[in-house]
Amino acid sequence: MATPSGTRGAPAGSGVPEAVHRRRWAILVVLMVSVLVVVLDNSILNVAMKTIATPKPTGLGATQSQLEWAINAYTLVFAGLLFTAGLLGDRLGRKKVLLGGMAVFGVGSVLAAFSGSPGELIGFRAVMGLGAAFVMPATLAILVNVFEREEQAKAIGIWVAAVGLAIAIGPITGGLLLEHFWWGSVFFVNVPIVIAGLVAMVALVPDSKDPAPGRLDPLGVLLSVVGLVLLVYGIIKGGQLADFTDAPVLGSIGAGLVVLALFVLHEKRSDHPAIDVGYFRRPAFSAAIAAVALVFFALMGVTFFMVFYTQSVRGYSALESGLLILPLAVAQLIFAPRARLVVERFGARAVCTGGMLLVAATMSGFLLLDVDTPIVLLEVLFFAQGAGMAHIMPPVTTAIMQTLPRQKAGSGSALNNTFRQVGGALGVAVLGSVLSTTYRDGIRDTLAAVPGLPDSVRHSAGESVEATLGVAEKLGPRGQALVGPAQDAFVHAMHVTALGSAGVALVGALVVLAFLPGKGASGQAEGGGRPRSREEASADR
Repeated sequence: MATPSGTRGAPAGSGVPEAVHRRRWAILVVLMVSVLVVVLDNSILNVAMKTIATPKPTGLGATQSQLEWAINAYTLVFAGLLFTAGLLGDRLGRKKVLLGGMAVFGVGSVLAAFSGSPGELIGFRAVMGLGAAFVMPATLAILVNVFEREEQAKAIGIWVAAVGLAIAIGPITGGLLLEHFWWGSVFFVNVPIVIAGLVAMVALVPDSKDPAPGRLDPLGVLLSVVGLVLLVYGIIKGGQLADFTDAPVLGSIGAGLVVLALFVLHEKRSDHPAIDVGYFRRPAFSAAIAAVALVFFALMGVTFFMVFYTQSVRGYSALESGLLILPLAVAQLIFAPRARLVVERFGARAVCTGGMLLVAATMSGFLLLDVDTPIVLLEVLFFAQGAGMAHIMPPVTTAIMQTLPRQKAGSGSALNNTFRQVGGALGVAVLGSVLSTTYRDGIRDTLAAVPGLPDSVRHSAGESVEATLGVAEKLGPRGQALVGPAQDAFVHAMHVTALGSAGVALVGALVVLAFLPGKGASGQAEGGGRPRSREEASADR
């Protein structure tokens, strides 16, 4: 079985040593800090974009494309290596992988904070993505090996709440830092957290790994990395161009899907696969994986346009915009740790379906937002959205992790995070493209009516509401006529995008309603989620 260090003297019949069991909640706090710093970093960067675009010495003078790749370099490396990182954790030891990932993330943060050019920032962000890829799967895998099965749902709920908290407090933290320090502080703030986390990990966190991992599958690992990188790159590029019919975009996405198909075929035929694809034949497992991808597709698409709504349309500062997201985090903190109680009463299928429908309803609720709608409505929608997410992520994450035996916890965590990351990237790219295209169509006639505006300026001004407002500011009094139409065009584009998000959430509701087990059913691994022997594990192949 997957044996944490120091298992001698463990109580008979227990899967967790007594010494580890006693400090399990302290270990969970350490794991939450690890997750928080990794997730927070990506949300905190969005607030610093305008400052980094400012010429030196205030910023780096980064172009729009360079700013996008400062975000995407992290996402590309992170998503591409998640699965490999999970496998290495199972094989080498999850504590070792977690420590290494945190150290790399910390070094990358220091280098990013003192970047001398946009190119350096992009490269160091990729280093941070490398570290984060090894942190995320390890935290959830360690959690499953520290908590007994009956407490795993509660612990996973708290873990999910930490992710939601990080998403919400990132913009707030970034806004506070930028008010008092230089732009690099949004990265340098990670360093003390990483150092404290490393010390706590060494002292508290036990190691665990698959005691019988079998032979290494280098071809499977290579195919997974190449396939994921090509797929995510194509998604990102399509979102940047707002055109998924572009030949390089289609080529990259198509090649990624082909390589991933080859990966699946190879895993099915291999006698030592990196991942047992037979798990995907279990409806509960596949439905949970699909739900993760779909809900983050919808959520990240909304997060993308909401920043522009609060700042460009409503005129709030970056810090104020961050504070407006707090209800989402508060709802997750309240409901995610308690979601297991609702699941125990009504079953995972009913709870997750209800959560998906609530998320779809909040997405539809964004149609009520206008340029002068009372902001309290947005706060209510965010709280409801957080409540919906809190009743989706803990049950589906628990379903994924308890389908696999403990010795494969790293692989299960990696799959969970990979689909979440790919779903989020697709949401930003696809729904971002919908937003951009709809906005351009809505503002085209207004820009064409501005006398003496060069075609190149007219084209760039139509790319986003920020670009239009920037041109309006440069035109002075003559440009004031652009402000109202730009805000109206953006609100219309936001409504169209919100409907798309609601549609995706509804698809997610149908998936979990059809395939997730109901009350009293179980999609767990044989042996109650405990590790099986190699012969038992091979029976599924």
